[in-house]
Order: sequence, then structure tokens, then C-alpha cells
Amino acid sequence: MTRPPAVPERMRAMVFARAGAPLEARDVPVPAPDAHEVLIRVGACGVCRTDLHIVDGDLTAPKPAVIPGHEIAGVIVAAGLEVTRFRAGDRVGVPWLGWTCGACPYCRSGRENLCDRARFTGYQIDGGFAEYTVADERFCFALPQGWSDVRAAPLLCAGLIGSRALRLAGDARRIGLYGFGAAAHIVAQVARHEGRDVYAFTRPGDARSQQFARTLGAVWAGGSDVAPPVPLDAALIFAPVGALVPAALRAVAKGGTVVCAGIHMSDIPAFPYADLWGERVIRSVANLTREDGERFLAIAPAVPVETQTIVYPLEDANRALADLREGRIEGAAVLVPPGAEGRPA
Repeated sequence: MTRPPAVPERMRAMVFARAGAPLEARDVPVPAPDAHEVLIRVGACGVCRTDLHIVDGDLTAPKPAVIPGHEIAGVIVAAGLEVTRFRAGDRVGVPWLGWTCGACPYCRSGRENLCDRARFTGYQIDGGFAEYTVADERFCFALPQGWSDVRAAPLLCAGLIGSRALRLAGDARRIGLYGFGAAAHIVAQVARHEGRDVYAFTRPGDARSQQFARTLGAVWAGGSDVAPPVPLDAALIFAPVGALVPAALRAVAKGGTVVCAGIHMSDIPAFPYADLWGERVIRSVANLTREDGERFLAIAPAVPVETQTIVYPLEDANRALADLREGRIEGAAVLVPPGAEGRPA
């Protein structure tokens, strides 16, 4: 590939050095796209709890010196020789699922999210905590028209995983959301659009998050240590706290479903069989499929989803991660590289 004249040879990036250490701001080479890849100038990149799990060492298989970030919104500036879906100037989003083999039983049966050889953006593939990134065009999505990069970025994981979790809850009418962060604040809007009732569970005593949930249409909001006023049909757990699973089981009616939507969770404590009995179901959400992405990105403008974001400069990634860890973020944190300013469409 011939480097476009506007693309520099080097860029700023926040690099994962080792578990438990802050990300390091480094000057690194701008990557060149392979045959099926596109080179993207990053406009904004959301900060996800999965990034926190990588930095804190909960997820133990990152590639060395990986650049985190898998909620990427930006514009294509160059393309590999076999790229056919997109071209330079197109705005795209890049999600967590970065590549699958396409040949295993999971991929062949429409469950590419379970592919044993899958590679993930910001984990085994360098991600969007940088000025530029490359991504396989086959795993990129066209962004909704008229959405700024900052507004769109949280859709690429918080929105996608939340939407998949909601779908796995079936036709449940009364939905409990445990952990009212980036994913829940998007899912609440989709659920209300679909005519469902939302019950929001926050950290005990977190009145601010409870009020935030009410502004997004929750019919009830309270601490995770409190029972809801009515039995729920389903509960979606976004907080990485295993102790919430028995609590959610006790909150759902017979036949209800508890969906664990995080990629990492602390151990689930023992609980009596009576809490599970009555054909209650516990299930997890693993990653996403491209079909999930296409479906959700068609729904989001129809709702329309309004992402509440807190914007940080790229080199303040460690502050954004700390704010996420301490529960200081209402909505979603988004990093913006120098000069990007969360470009609109």
C-alpha cells in the first residue's frame, strides 16, 4: 500500500505494558492495512469495562504491548488490495469481534461469537486507543448517518452486547438491569422503545445513578440489595459481580431468565436450589456476531438511542479507566485523539 499523503508515519497511542500498570503513552508506527484491512483515522473510542479487565489483569491473554479499545468510530483513509465493502472516506465502526476462522462448527452454524480461534479488537488485535488503527473490513460496520463519532462509539460494544443480552431475554416484559452503566443506559432506551418495563439496580445508595435511570424511562430504580416491587421476567447483569446472580434469581418470577452479560465476573457464590427451581434459567452472553451488529445499528437510529458520554483526551485514558473503576461515570466514557474532536458525519 502507498501511504496517503495526509497519513503520518507515526502516531500517539496508549499501550498496555503489563497487568496492574497504567497504560503508557507512546509514539508508535502507523499500521499498514493487509489485504482485507482498512486503515482508520480514529475519531473516538469508547472505554469499556473489558478494557479495565485487561489493564487489571482479569483477562490474561492480551498480545504483548497491545493497544486497547474496541468501541472505535472513525473514517477510512486507506484500504488493502482485497477490500470491497468500503472505500476511503467511509465512516465505520469497529467492534470487539475482530476476526473469526469461518470454518469451525461454531462459525458454520451462525455462532461465530463462539469461534475458538476468534481474535478480539484491543486484546489480540491493536485497538482504538490511538490516532489510527487497522481492522478487517469484514468485521466493520457502517455507522448511522448523522451521528458524531463520540455519539456512535459506545454503540460498538455497550450497545451491541447490551442488545444481544436483551434478545437472549426473549419476550420478557419486566426487565431488570443490574449495573446501570454504559450498556444499561443504552439497553434501557431500546427496551422502552420495545414497550418493556425497565427496573434499574445500582450500587446500594447510588442515588445519582438511580435518578439517571429514571430519566431514561425506568419505572423503578433502587440498590442491588433491594428486591424489586414486582417479580421480573428477566434480569440482565452488566456489573462484574458474581453475587448479583443469586440476587437476580430471587428477583425473577418462575420461568424467568438471568443473563450474565460481562466477559468477566467474580465467582458466583453458592445458593439454594430453590432459587433456581421453577424453570428459571441462567445464561451468559459471549462476544457478538456480525448479524448482532447489523441488527442493532439499524435499530439504534429508530429509537433513537441517545448516548450520554464523558469525553477525555486520548492521553487521559488512565483517568477514564480510573473513573470507570470507581463508578464515577454516568453513561459512557469516550477517548478522542488530538485533533479529532469526535468528527460528525
